[in-house]
Amino acid sequence: MSEGKFATSISCIDGRIQLPLAKWIKENYSVDYVDAITEPGVDKNVTRDSITASIKTKATISIRTHKSELIVFSGHYNCAANPVSNEEHIEFIKKGVEVISSWNLGAKVVGVWVDDSWTVNAI
Repeated sequence: MSEGKFATSISCIDGRIQLPLAKWIKENYSVDYVDAITEPGVDKNVTRDSITASIKTKATISIRTHKSELIVFSGHYNCAANPVSNEEHIEFIKKGVEVISSWNLGAKVVGVWVDDSWTVNAI
């Protein structure tokens, strides 16, 4: 059994966003730990079947083992794996939240955008 309260972050592999995301999640949702599931350009790629299955499996482990009650799905500025406009990223994030919510894992799912100053913004 895990001690402490967990949340789950599904994000790009980009190291520039990991600390701001974890800090924001801990501060805004009063959790102790953030399980990180990463994939290049995840906001665009979460709807690809091969990637979706892998992410869902990892999120299920976080929720079952660590009792995570929150999944934060993100996209970010200057993504090398998904070089599109900020507006397109935000649309991908909204779609990703829908996809992840449809898995019915029993966790709240929220979307966030990490901007060019590495500030996390709820969508």
